[in-house]
Amino acid sequence: MKLSTLYKEGKTVLSFEVFPPKKTSGVETVYKALDELASLKPAYISVTYGAGGTEANNTALIASKVKSLGVEPLAHLTCVNNDRQTVEKELEIFKKKGIENILALRGDIVPDIEPKKDFLHASDLCEYIQQRGDFELAGACYPEMHLEANSMVEDIRNLKTKVEKGATHLISQLFFDNSAFYSFMDMVRCAGIDVPVSAGIMPVTNKKQIERMVSMCGASLPSKFSKIMQRYENNPDALRDAGIAYAVEQIVDLMANGVEGIHLYTMNNPYVATKITEAIGNLL
Repeated sequence: MKLSTLYKEGKTVLSFEVFPPKKTSGVETVYKALDELASLKPAYISVTYGAGGTEANNTALIASKVKSLGVEPLAHLTCVNNDRQTVEKELEIFKKKGIENILALRGDIVPDIEPKKDFLHASDLCEYIQQRGDFELAGACYPEMHLEANSMVEDIRNLKTKVEKGATHLISQLFFDNSAFYSFMDMVRCAGIDVPVSAGIMPVTNKKQIERMVSMCGASLPSKFSKIMQRYENNPDALRDAGIAYAVEQIVDLMANGVEGIHLYTMNNPYVATKITEAIGNLL
């Protein structure tokens, strides 16, 4: 199934994201989580890409498992540390496993590892994959601007190029301030980018998690959110439940404003995904 068709039904598309283990020995743990996540009946589940290690093909293994559970997978593929030959091998693996949808990403630059030069941007990877005709492509977008962009105008221009090169729908980086997402969407539509956009939501379950993610993506923290963190940072269960409640509030507001999709960064945690899905079930 090509995922872009899901957005034509006029309903908010709920999807999940999981990440593969660093070692193949941990795959069974992810499989167990997937069994529970698949039972929630998301429209699709995306699987992040291994950071160029010898076991990076865990992405294909996990995506194949997702498909066997009756849910369409969206396999991530990065290019910053992959040359053309490696990308071609990965695409062949995806094709053999029946994976039709790819989230094309540049990927994070890793210190002390010289980036490859075959694909400088995600749009270059989109163009290369699109020419094959075997896959449908999704792309990433950044409501509060990519950390390496010089301006939001530049970032939107690059996003438009990505769409022109083949991305049929977009998934946003996580954010905690819905107003930032709405402002971003206004700019996206004004720029003539008309593909569906799913809003990336990450429920906070612990303080270290959010500090790490914010440092990586630059998401701003509204005062309301910061107060929750400060109030419950030493009470793990309370912080988890407060994080779920905040995510639900975000999603309800987004859906009331006609968001096309919600992409839940589950962190492989079925409990959190279940609580949120139950809370918004009637809205979906």
